[in-house]
Amino acid sequence: MPGLLALFQRIMPGLMICITIALATTFIADHYGGPTLLYALLFGMTLHFLSEEGRCLAGVEFAAKRVLRLGVALLGVRITIEQVAELGIGPVLTVVCGVMLTIAMGALLARLLGLDRDMGLLTGGSVAICGASAALALSAVMPRHANHERNTIMTVVGVTTLSTMAMVTYPLIVGVLGLNDIDAGIFLGGTIHDVAQVVGAGYMISEGTGDVSTFVKLLRVAMLVPAVMVFMFLFRRDRREEGGGKVPLLPGFLVAFVALVIVNSLGWIPPMVTEGFTAMSRWCLVTAIAALGIKTSFQKLAVVGWKPVILMVAETAFLLLLVLAFIHFGLASL
Repeated sequence: MPGLLALFQRIMPGLMICITIALATTFIADHYGGPTLLYALLFGMTLHFLSEEGRCLAGVEFAAKRVLRLGVALLGVRITIEQVAELGIGPVLTVVCGVMLTIAMGALLARLLGLDRDMGLLTGGSVAICGASAALALSAVMPRHANHERNTIMTVVGVTTLSTMAMVTYPLIVGVLGLNDIDAGIFLGGTIHDVAQVVGAGYMISEGTGDVSTFVKLLRVAMLVPAVMVFMFLFRRDRREEGGGKVPLLPGFLVAFVALVIVNSLGWIPPMVTEGFTAMSRWCLVTAIAALGIKTSFQKLAVVGWKPVILMVAETAFLLLLVLAFIHFGLASL
């Protein structure tokens, strides 16, 4: 109990700031219109200095990770297996091809830019799967060398910044292309790097788009496990010399999301509980997006050098064009 109290006291300052932003932006959106999640992101970015202040840092990190995962997991009460089946095999095919080809393209582009293969594989996996989380998971099974930590930090900073930019700009692309809710969800879920930004961008457009984009994004997150296994095979000799590394487990929030989808599909969740969980999920996501905004600093991207930036931008553009091609030719709707 003393330990729990100490944790509560440590996270409360930063968490309360994120909750306050969520309350303020929800009030503005409800009374004056506009996307709540975008407001929360922009309000949070104006308070970026708090992410570097010790008293608020723990709470901001808690909101950006734990609260986000809770919010995403609770989205499972909105989705049923029947809805997923209606999407067909297309989204699965889009995700698998997107992950495999983007990682391969990352390795190729890294070689063309004169960067080492490790950097290409790490950035490619991060862009293709789930952003910063994938970067940390994949780096854990890659060989340690002089530039290993630097490459990981570069990837995390770069992919987080690009993902935040995508959250704001990709919904505009959806509007320009006139995509319907399902295609828009496949596009956003299949291209934006981090889970938080996918959820934010999807629900900015509509609830239907948000549901589809969340499902497609979690398909990409599930690809982390086979990707880690492949990376362990590629680097098995180097890792054996270092004594091996721990393989990241399947994300808990993904397991919870799937479990809630199954339970909801069986009709075991009363409508009142569904409404309560949906409202809780919404508040969690707005709070998490506010924290994400507080953590975002575009200035930090300048310190990573131009070649890694070009690499990640090129990988992001490749994935975007690939998913759009799948949608255009009807492969994403099979």
